[in-house]
Amino acid sequence: MSDHLLEISGMHKSFGGLKVIDDVSFDVRRSSRTALIGPNGAGKTTIFNLLTGVYEIDAGTISVDGEDITDVPAQDRVTVGMSRSFQNIRLMPHLSTVENVMLGQHARARNLGNLMFPLGMMPRNNWRTAAEEALERAGVGTYPGEVVANLPYGVQKRIEVVRAMVSEPKLLLLDEPAAGLNKTETNQLQALLENVSDQGVTILVVEHDMQFVRDLCDHIVVLNFGRKIFEGTPEEVHQDPAVLEAYLGTDDDTAEAADVS
Repeated sequence: MSDHLLEISGMHKSFGGLKVIDDVSFDVRRSSRTALIGPNGAGKTTIFNLLTGVYEIDAGTISVDGEDITDVPAQDRVTVGMSRSFQNIRLMPHLSTVENVMLGQHARARNLGNLMFPLGMMPRNNWRTAAEEALERAGVGTYPGEVVANLPYGVQKRIEVVRAMVSEPKLLLLDEPAAGLNKTETNQLQALLENVSDQGVTILVVEHDMQFVRDLCDHIVVLNFGRKIFEGTPEEVHQDPAVLEAYLGTDDDTAEAADVS
């Protein structure tokens, strides 16, 4: 078994004449917590869309757990162990917390009879119990019947992670999970993701909150203008001149901004 759960090799993607991903290659270690960072427009979310099959890649390969999924249709990629949350919350606001989580179980439904359970057509069943237990473990078990639209934003973010987890992924892709959260909510999310990681799930996260990245992740891949410019530990990334210039800034930049303000 390879140490790498996700392997990306020579990935290219253009839209018309605009090259947005240019020969990107990197691996994600099994059970690691890896961040994909870079300026706006660097291509981070595009890579997520390529990994999940929203877009077709122009060249290159994608492998998950040793299986080449480059040409696997988007709707089938969850079956190879991949699940995703989005930058903008995509819960069903009119449904309850537990009903939203049960919708994430559809990936495990293999026939029409099984599909009734995630859809909530049978009021008491093992699927609902599993959804309620997953919410309890995530610290949001006090809201199972509450309509999602009525819940705080930070709680909704955690519910979305729980929904992604009930499909039992090997690889969890998170697109800016800490965006819009206050410090307390960010800490709660971090605790949840650390628990997810402790269960053996590999995490790949796109995030701009660098404190959150440094606290959560053990490896970082840096993009700029669609190319990988560096990868390493959080400490190494914060010392690399190219990363500082392209994204993180320097102490001189901070001082200059303070003078201007």
